[in-house]
Amino acid sequence: MTIECTFTGARVLGPEGWHEQPLTLGAGYIQTDPVKRRIDLSGYDILPGIVDVHGDGFERHMAPRRGALREAENGVIACAAELAANGITTAVMAQFFSWEGGIRSPDFAEHVFECVSNVRATVPVDLRFQLRLETYLLDDFDRAERVVERFGIGYVVFNDHLPHDRLAEGRKPPRLVGQALKAGRNPDAHFAFLLDLHARSAEVPEAVDALSHRLVRQGVVVGSHDDHAAADREAWATRGATVSEFPETAEAAQAARGGGAHIVMGAPNIVRGASHAGNIAAADLVGAGLCDALASDYHYPSPLRAAFRLAEQGLCSFEDAWRKVSRGPARVLGLSDRGDLEPGQRTDLIVLDPATRRVAATIAGGQVAYMSGPVAERFLSD
Repeated sequence: MTIECTFTGARVLGPEGWHEQPLTLGAGYIQTDPVKRRIDLSGYDILPGIVDVHGDGFERHMAPRRGALREAENGVIACAAELAANGITTAVMAQFFSWEGGIRSPDFAEHVFECVSNVRATVPVDLRFQLRLETYLLDDFDRAERVVERFGIGYVVFNDHLPHDRLAEGRKPPRLVGQALKAGRNPDAHFAFLLDLHARSAEVPEAVDALSHRLVRQGVVVGSHDDHAAADREAWATRGATVSEFPETAEAAQAARGGGAHIVMGAPNIVRGASHAGNIAAADLVGAGLCDALASDYHYPSPLRAAFRLAEQGLCSFEDAWRKVSRGPARVLGLSDRGDLEPGQRTDLIVLDPATRRVAATIAGGQVAYMSGPVAERFLSD
């Protein structure tokens, strides 16, 4: 059952900026006319819910320890609660489909999608899928395409994490043994497997071209990952990839902007002030107008924190910063029914305590997804 009420007294971040007009919820959408039940939220801010366009923080819920893979559906429920506590009302769960094996293997990907599919209708947060497909996993492309169809996956991003420089020299890459053990392979067999994948480099462009074009024709949003140069982005643009995730350089980001692609950066990069991998700082791209959306990446609390940090650094107004975690990512996904607080939009919002900058309540699809502290008294009192 969805909430039907009118919020009064709060500061509301609407499409045109802050206002203090009443906000009415009903039937899961923002309504025009006030209703009888009113809740006084004086002293609080109401903002559009966060749309997380790329996050893999759920991995620890699905596989807390190696071999501890039971009760995964309960892990999904716990993850949904964590998302809501951090103000995330729409979450894209970015799952690898990779040669790396373990929790990034095709088998585990299907396990994740199955578990989330079994649970998603029972939690308020809108859980969605992203398939992160390794471009050199050629023999599994058909399987990946079947998975996309089976689970209704609307977002596919192509990755290439092979250590090509080392493999081209016939040298073992760093951390090979640990990676092999995670994948359940003998280290020597794992190294031979990587060499075999690398040897098929000439086959990859044609196979990726064909698959990406098929996905686009099916209405799937296609993206590239870790574009390094303008040529990388231009190649992906010809494949119909409308999203550039985490470009590594300003050159790549500028090429994405010039080609009309959406640019997604990591919120943790903003919070920590730099890329953990030594690439361009996300704040630099925001300051240059080369970032449309911020994603949680690996840390669900970061989108909310990043919005405040951008405003504090003077890189943009808080209103614009918040749009990079709400309206911006919604548009990346092709979703026009969320990201703003105006009549006709989904009731996806958070109630924020401006003094502590903590989420006091999260409402997703008109249902309470999270609530804590004094604000609960206002909802429960007559």
